[in-house]
Amino acid sequence: MPKNTNSRPTFVDLFAGCGGLSLGLEQAGFKPIFVNEINKDALETYQFNRKDEFPYLSEEMFFAHDVKELVLDSNRLEALKTAFLNFHGVDVKSLENGLDLLVGGPPCQGYSGIGHRRSYSVDKEQLPSNHLYQDMAFLISQLKPKLFLFENVRGLLNSRWTQDGSKGEIWRDVQKTFHALDGYSIRSQLVFAKNYGVPQNRPRILMVGIRNDLGFKFDDENDDSIAAGLLPHPDEYSVAPPHLEELLSDLIDLHYQNGGSTQVYPFDPMNEIQSYLRMNREGHVASKGQPITEHDYSNHSPHVVRKFQHMIEHDGEIPDEYKTKKFSQKVLKSKWTASGPNITVTSLADDYVHWAQPRSLTVRECARIQTFPDWYEFKGKRTTGGIRRAGNPRESNHEREVPKYTQIGNAVPVRLAHILGQHFRSILKK
Repeated sequence: MPKNTNSRPTFVDLFAGCGGLSLGLEQAGFKPIFVNEINKDALETYQFNRKDEFPYLSEEMFFAHDVKELVLDSNRLEALKTAFLNFHGVDVKSLENGLDLLVGGPPCQGYSGIGHRRSYSVDKEQLPSNHLYQDMAFLISQLKPKLFLFENVRGLLNSRWTQDGSKGEIWRDVQKTFHALDGYSIRSQLVFAKNYGVPQNRPRILMVGIRNDLGFKFDDENDDSIAAGLLPHPDEYSVAPPHLEELLSDLIDLHYQNGGSTQVYPFDPMNEIQSYLRMNREGHVASKGQPITEHDYSNHSPHVVRKFQHMIEHDGEIPDEYKTKKFSQKVLKSKWTASGPNITVTSLADDYVHWAQPRSLTVRECARIQTFPDWYEFKGKRTTGGIRRAGNPRESNHEREVPKYTQIGNAVPVRLAHILGQHFRSILKK
C-alpha cells in the first residue's frame, strides 16, 4: 500500500463555507484532501482560491455539495476512502497513516442569533441544518481522524429545538452525539478570537476530539479544552489585535466615489500587518498602484451619505430625521478601547460605517477584519436580500444565496484557524 510520503498532515473540511478555517490550517502546513460545502457561491470561492495549489479539490471525487452524498451512499463513501489511499496515501484503516484531522462547522441558520433575523413559521427541528452535526459525527466514525474539531456560534450553547424547549437542549444533544463516538476523548470550550490577535470579538464554541490510541495525557478529566492542552492557550499568542486604523488605513482612497471602486492600492503598506496581508502566495508584497480586488463601494443615496457623515462627526449619533426601523448602524472606531475589539463581522454589509468616510465597508475591508489575505477572492454577488438570501423553509426551500459579505461573515477568522492548526500539528508530532 502506498504510504503518505507527503510530510504535510491531511485534513477534511465539512461545511467549509468560503474557506477561512481551511486557509488557516493550510498556512499551518495542513493539506486539504476533501471539502464539503452545499452553497455553490461559497464552494466556488473555496475552489477558486485553491485551483493552483490543490487542483484536485475541484474534481468530483474530492468535493461534495451535500454531506448526505457520503452519509447515505455507502458506495460513494467507500470510493472516497479508496481515492484517499490511491491519490493521497491516506489509509483510514491505518492508525499511523490515516487521516490526521477532520473539521466542521455545521450551518447555524436554525439556532444562531444571525438566523433569527428572518424567522419563518417552521419548527427548528424541521430545518435540516439542525441535524448536520449527526452527519459530521457519522463521518468521524467512518474516517477515524486522529483529531477532530467541531466549531460553531456561541448561540448554540443556549439554543432550543422548539420555542418551548429547554435552554441549551441542542448543545446537550450535540455533546451527547460526539461523546458517543467510540475511541475518542473530547473537550469543549468557548473561545474569543480577539484573545488570539484577531481584530474582532468573534466568540466561537470549539469542541476537540483526540483518538485515544495517540496516548494524549489528560491531567484532569474535568479540564476544558485549553486546560487539557487540546486548544492553544491565549497567553502563547499574546499579540494584541491590530487597531482598525492599523489594519485598513492603506485602503482609504481619498478619491473614492460613492458606488464606484478602487482598483489599485492607494498607498504603500504602512506597517507589518498591512505588508503581511498584501503578500501574495509567491511572497511578493503589493505596493502602491498595484491591483487590488473586492474594493467596491456601495451606492448610498445622498440622504444616507449625509446621515453617515453626521454620525462620523458626532460620535455615532443618529438624528431623529435619519432614524429608520432598520438595524441601526454604528460608526467603527479607528482604535479599540482598553478592552480590545468589541465588534463581530456580521453578514450584512451596512451594519457598520467607516470611521473616516461616509460609507459602509467594502468586501476587502471586511475580509481583512477576518484576517483573509488580499489575494483571496470571493465569488458570487456582493449582497442580496429577502427570500433569495434566506431560503424559505415553509416551502422546503433551503437553497440560499450566499453573497460575498455573508461568506466572509460566516467564516472562521484565518488567524485563529492558523493558530489552531499550529497547535494541532504540535499535538500530532508528540
